[in-house]
Amino acid sequence: MIGRPDLNIVQGGELPAPAKQDLILQQRSYSIGPLDRVTIDVYGLPELSRTMTVDADGTISMPLVGILQASGRSSTELSGLIAGRLRGRYVRDPQVTVNVDTVNQMITVDGAVDTPGLYPVNGQMTLIKAIASAKGVTEFARTDYVVVFRQVKNQKMAAVYDLRAIRQGLYADPEVYANDVVSVGDSGTQRAFKTLLSSGALLTAPLVAVLQ
Repeated sequence: MIGRPDLNIVQGGELPAPAKQDLILQQRSYSIGPLDRVTIDVYGLPELSRTMTVDADGTISMPLVGILQASGRSSTELSGLIAGRLRGRYVRDPQVTVNVDTVNQMITVDGAVDTPGLYPVNGQMTLIKAIASAKGVTEFARTDYVVVFRQVKNQKMAAVYDLRAIRQGLYADPEVYANDVVSVGDSGTQRAFKTLLSSGALLTAPLVAVLQ
């Protein structure tokens, strides 16, 4: 144990891939996100019914409706918003349904990166690619202090990586998965790794921990 009693550290281990139930965990109460593909059906008005992709900024645009914020809303909430825009002015009693056809799995990249936020996982995504999605690290980022948080079979886990070691080929660029959180910089959990980090251990292998 290092730094705190609820952190079980396994030096040189490998962060396990999430199980299938972990990948769908955040979809049980799904909110529409950027780049999701949605089908909108306005009953009796085929000219307004369409399938579209939510923009990267989380908005959609429809004739007569205009621009709407879709990201963060459920299908029911979005259909109600569209109906509200149409009601009275264009359609007496609009019946609108929204279905999410393609759910883009997302990761979170935060900390000392240029553009923190949610990013889609398209195909195989690695740690270096995830950070590149956020337009890279900031000038004062701790590139030897990158943590990936993941839930594996209802167990919260974390792994600390040194980007210098990955770029030098000392160990592989690890794959990241939907629902992972990539944190560049400092945090309470990262400080728990301080003893081993100061020893330069991450230059030879990543550090994996079970968060209990």
